Amino acid sequence: MEWINELIFGSNIGHSILLLSVVITIGIILGKLKIGGISLGITFVLFVGITFGHFGLKINPEIIHFFKEFGLILFVYSVGMQVGPGFFSSFKKGGVTLNLLATGVVLTGVTVMLIIHYTTGIPIPTMVGILSGAVTNTPGLGAAQQAYNDVTGSSEPGIALGYAVAYPLGVVGIILSIVAVRWFFRINLSKETEDMERKNEAHTHGAIAVSLQVKNPALFGKKVSELFSILEHCELVISRILYASDNRINLVDGDTVLHENDKIFIITTEHDHNTVKTFVGEEIAMERKQWMRSESLFINRRIIVTKPEINGKHLGELKLRKIYGINITRINRAGVDLVATPGLMLQLGDRVNVVGTDKAIAAVEEVLGNSMKRLNEPNLMPIFLGIALGILTGSIPFTFSGIPQPVKLGLAGGPLIVAILISRFGYKYKLVTYTTMSANLMLREIGITIFLACVGLDAGGMFIETIVNGGGYAWIGYGFIITTVPLLLMGFIARKFCKLNYYTIMGLLAGSVTDPPALAYSNTAAGNDMPAVSYATVYPLTMFLRVLTAQLLILMFL
Repeated sequence: MEWINELIFGSNIGHSILLLSVVITIGIILGKLKIGGISLGITFVLFVGITFGHFGLKINPEIIHFFKEFGLILFVYSVGMQVGPGFFSSFKKGGVTLNLLATGVVLTGVTVMLIIHYTTGIPIPTMVGILSGAVTNTPGLGAAQQAYNDVTGSSEPGIALGYAVAYPLGVVGIILSIVAVRWFFRINLSKETEDMERKNEAHTHGAIAVSLQVKNPALFGKKVSELFSILEHCELVISRILYASDNRINLVDGDTVLHENDKIFIITTEHDHNTVKTFVGEEIAMERKQWMRSESLFINRRIIVTKPEINGKHLGELKLRKIYGINITRINRAGVDLVATPGLMLQLGDRVNVVGTDKAIAAVEEVLGNSMKRLNEPNLMPIFLGIALGILTGSIPFTFSGIPQPVKLGLAGGPLIVAILISRFGYKYKLVTYTTMSANLMLREIGITIFLACVGLDAGGMFIETIVNGGGYAWIGYGFIITTVPLLLMGFIARKFCKLNYYTIMGLLAGSVTDPPALAYSNTAAGNDMPAVSYATVYPLTMFLRVLTAQLLILMFL
């Protein structure tokens, strides 16, 4: 029976993996339980780890340190790969306002935390842990712990304890703040829905399809290439033409000649729509299916880019229209339709809308790939290359006046930034960075559960003592203040001064604290995906700021 004792209470590798697996399994099971419609999800792994640690079940310090850091790296790198493609585009148009408000939530939370620190004398490491728990941001917890270890060469249990104490009420506080904004402004959800639908009708995003009739005498007898040269500043693709003389439908190329009353089917953007319509003639009501008559040889099919050698190439380089006689009208990337201009750079996973004969489309499939099996194959090289570059980047010391220790991005910040950059720009250097959502989610969940289990086991021995005799009860209240004050303030500004739709505010508040339970509540309450849109808009910047501020607070005030 000695082997059982060694396996359960020992310090070898088998004991470590067994204990981690049991903690994670129980935590995931308990995380599915809902209280008042709210669940803590995988964060329950942290509390199970604390419970096991309290009863003396521990892992060798060197082994747990490795597991914790490796889990954190996997998690933040996967998050970076997920948010990277939309990170920079989130600052466009209305995204600027949302991201400024989200930044306000982050900075106000830090300010409130510092006020509590100077008022109560609670150590900065503990306050940073409370801050991370209050805004339910686990990467911030990891960044703070890693920064503390860089400065002192040792771990600080108070960071994890502050996080664990503040987290449960943090989840509740976020949802209460969202409800409070609605109550304060006496918001009627039916009116918000009507307002949303009215604005959606007025603003169309991405590529739009329009049927036009040629009425401009300046275009009679002119080639399509001449029209393109005149409207070179517009995003425009002419897909098909219906000749007024004999009602034939043909695909369009640069040599196609336009005549009076010919009808053309174009793909353009909402921004360029009026310009193109004014120059060509008049818009006509013609359904898309009318451009595909039964006697026509043309078919419309979406082909997925799956060949790695196509990754990063401009659409015009492939000369698909000239070689195969097909027309590419638009490209769907991550759910957004883009106009298929020659200068558009293709990425793995793009869905290309092709019009042509069955034989020609089959040939284009050979060029682009169209193999879902290939997309499902993991691309491991960019992942490990990115992690290596992230660790190198995170280890570079930066010296700033007024900060005694050099600032490093660390094992949380370095991989996060590199993942964002690789996922956004890697295709330009022929890196295949496409990862299926399920694969990315698997890596992320494995990383975060390992990290939380290690943090819980490491801090469990002091948890009860901290709550009972170390002021832990007060920490819960401080965490609730840090949660609600910034959200209520920015929610008020968003509604009163920015005049944002309540559904947008719901997603903004949930995204500014990167809290999935709050997003789930918002989506259910709204009955539409508008909260998810604003959540996704602010999530990348907010995640980056949470990681960065957690490290800077440790380095500047320790």
